[in-house]
Amino acid sequence: MSMRDQSMRDLAIAAGVLALAIGAGAAVAETPRLGKPINQTDLAGWDINILPDGSNLPPGSGRAVDGGKVYAEKCAFCHGDKGQGGHAVRLIGGPPKATLDGGKTIANYWPNATTLFDFIRRAMPFTQPRSLTDQEVYALVAYILAENKLIGENDEINATTLPQVRMPNRDNFVPQFPERM
Repeated sequence: MSMRDQSMRDLAIAAGVLALAIGAGAAVAETPRLGKPINQTDLAGWDINILPDGSNLPPGSGRAVDGGKVYAEKCAFCHGDKGQGGHAVRLIGGPPKATLDGGKTIANYWPNATTLFDFIRRAMPFTQPRSLTDQEVYALVAYILAENKLIGENDEINATTLPQVRMPNRDNFVPQFPERM
């Protein structure tokens, strides 16, 4: 390639880069103007995270007997009769210790009972996430914890009692935020 050809190629590349830069600048200036700014009121409906210490748990309560009814109606199809597994994971029972290869159930793996509330409220049932009331979630949590023999059948689960449930595997995790434990 001659020097002239090399110079022409370099010039063409520089012109192409310049054209892209100008086009990108124009594209940034021309936004589709979709959506609207979100305010705190709009955000509040989505700010539903529950921390390990129980912070942000809503008012309400539930017992295992009520949770059993909700479970049969809204959970058993995927998680099987009495939480023994089906299309979705097993929730009740399982091996005494979780392994890296599997066998992770609520009783042998989860470090915090509050996480159970958070997950159920946020993601279950799979086909209709966030469709359960807080009362139903408390009742389901009570049912799952009672079936796993982590609380008594007649114990009430609420914002005060749920963070006090001591999960068997709690001490086998290194907390990211120990001050919240």
